[in-house]
Amino acid sequence: MNFLCENVKFLPKRKLTRNVKILEPIFFYTIPHRQRASMNDVIDKDEYEYIQRSKVPTMHFQKSLPRLPIPKLEESCKRYLRALQPILTESEWQQSSANVAEFLKKDGPYLHQKIIEKDTRNKHTSYICEPWFDMYLRDRKPLPINYNPTLVFVQESNEQYNKPLIKGTNLLISSARFIKSLRKGILAPEVFHIDPKKSDTPFFWKFTGLLPSAIATYGAYLFNAFPLDMSQYLSLFGTTRVPALGKDIITHEKSSRHIVVMRKGHFYSMDLLNTDGQIRRPIEIASCLNTIMKDTREPNQCPLGVLTTADRDDWSKIRQHLVAIGNENILKKIDSALFVFILDDEDKVETDYNKLIRLFLHGDGTNRWFDKSFSLIMANDGTAGINFEHSWGDGVAVLRYFKDLKHDITDKPKFHPENESDVSNNPSSVERLEFTVDDEIKEAVNKIFTDYKTWTLERLTVDYLICDEFGKEECKKFGVSPDAVMQLAFQLALFKKEARSVATYESCSTAAFKHGRTETVRSCTNETKALCSAILARGGAKVNDDKLKKLILECSKAHLTLIKEAAMGQGFDRHLFALKNLWETSEKRDKMPAIFQDPAYAKINHNILSTSTLSSPEVMAGGFGPVVDDGYGIAYMIQDHKLGSVVTSYRQHRDATEYVSFLKSAFEDIRRILKSK
Repeated sequence: MNFLCENVKFLPKRKLTRNVKILEPIFFYTIPHRQRASMNDVIDKDEYEYIQRSKVPTMHFQKSLPRLPIPKLEESCKRYLRALQPILTESEWQQSSANVAEFLKKDGPYLHQKIIEKDTRNKHTSYICEPWFDMYLRDRKPLPINYNPTLVFVQESNEQYNKPLIKGTNLLISSARFIKSLRKGILAPEVFHIDPKKSDTPFFWKFTGLLPSAIATYGAYLFNAFPLDMSQYLSLFGTTRVPALGKDIITHEKSSRHIVVMRKGHFYSMDLLNTDGQIRRPIEIASCLNTIMKDTREPNQCPLGVLTTADRDDWSKIRQHLVAIGNENILKKIDSALFVFILDDEDKVETDYNKLIRLFLHGDGTNRWFDKSFSLIMANDGTAGINFEHSWGDGVAVLRYFKDLKHDITDKPKFHPENESDVSNNPSSVERLEFTVDDEIKEAVNKIFTDYKTWTLERLTVDYLICDEFGKEECKKFGVSPDAVMQLAFQLALFKKEARSVATYESCSTAAFKHGRTETVRSCTNETKALCSAILARGGAKVNDDKLKKLILECSKAHLTLIKEAAMGQGFDRHLFALKNLWETSEKRDKMPAIFQDPAYAKINHNILSTSTLSSPEVMAGGFGPVVDDGYGIAYMIQDHKLGSVVTSYRQHRDATEYVSFLKSAFEDIRRILKSK
């Protein structure tokens, strides 16, 4: 089981909160006389050090967050059977129904009670948290494509701020400002507002801020606002997934001050924060970056970053050998870094969408370290993005950092084009990290690089579709959910291609609960199948077809019900997963319950359509790989007047470009139906 880029939808709309008033005394950094006046004579310390200064502490709502509910066993079984119906034959569904009935009478109640008892003993967390972490860390598949998704920033409107040195310096300063605010507890809490105009107000923040943490969440509910779990935010920085035989481990360094920079397969270390914990001045950070960018060394002939693309057990053995030949301190330096900043020499990637997606999703592996919680990547044209490891957390924390970072480098850049001429080249400010390698390591690197090249360039196909004909606003006018329209299009495209419905995964955040992770929205429904069948029977959608329009409205209604159930912890996937996991890890009585041996259970978890969205105006593109060999990975964006999808697949089973052509036809059909009078 392999789940990717988590959908951050709690409900169809969400907005980041802001509360950024400066109240503390002002201190100053002095700027050396040699710098230009345009850099100002002083830097306001408070304004420079923190990306925001919320009156309400970052973790104010955490103590009072409700616990993730465990659904009733009977309800989970009903929802499971409902999700199976469109992907099974009638006889298969009847057999599954019999297996579910047996489970409800025999093993189900016993396992369900055990989960409740365990949950009662562990009130500090959620019932899904431990087995979900375990699932990720035990999987031996390589991280890139299988697990690590990517997000790419929209470029700056002022081209001067896309110049690599300027863009890179501002990305690092704004990242440090985010880190400082998070560590000090003055990053605004993440709250989902049903109606931001009514609840995201000074009075809301003053009122909830005055409440004790033990009841603050319930105070927010009075405004129809929902605080979200922020426990994962602490793992954003200084975190690494370290390979180990059988099961990886997560390491976290709470007090990191440095980052690791990669260029041409070489490693460098530079401090973002000084020994007093203050952010280094812009000119110092720019000078460090400039030193690395001006390094004239040829590409590393033994690029060790490619090792992080390997099978986890293989990488674990190689890493042990690296330690044995004297590289332990360098590995610790990388593991403890706040994050990895990757400088790629690729140019003109913004104008070539396929090239852009491939660069940020996988690259050639020689200039990557996929084990870090995330890597900030920048191409030579200033196009920047994030590639993040998924075991430590989900899209909510990553998207918050992504959005705040983009807003800060756009609205409050600290390094400007006129300052570029003041930058120095000072090698002593940067530490080169030189690995010791032997023939065994060189041989491993060569083999893994060859395998990775075959995987990414010969097997993986990537394509995309941007629909400018309609978007979120148009969907609302038609009275349908934009997300339902996207999911319907994915179903219709597959149905046009293969005349069948298949298992579909749409991820939904359960961050409204303490240590919530995700739940699955099973967006392949009886309603979507009925519409797809009707369109196929007609040979396509016709204008003024009231029956098809009614079917779309029914699809939207059914989808919204599924979204609501999932967001409120009332899906069935995580519940059944936990029950099966409990049997496998602790019970193992006579034999596995028939419900889990049923081919239908394997079929619904073989997600041919794996979909997820991180929709945001700040996102230019995003993507992830298929979760099964014969599947599609579909990352999609919903904007006011535009819909977009990035599709990946494996060539020997599927063709992303072929699917995109059917997806284009599906969008045209749906638009034609909705615009009919």
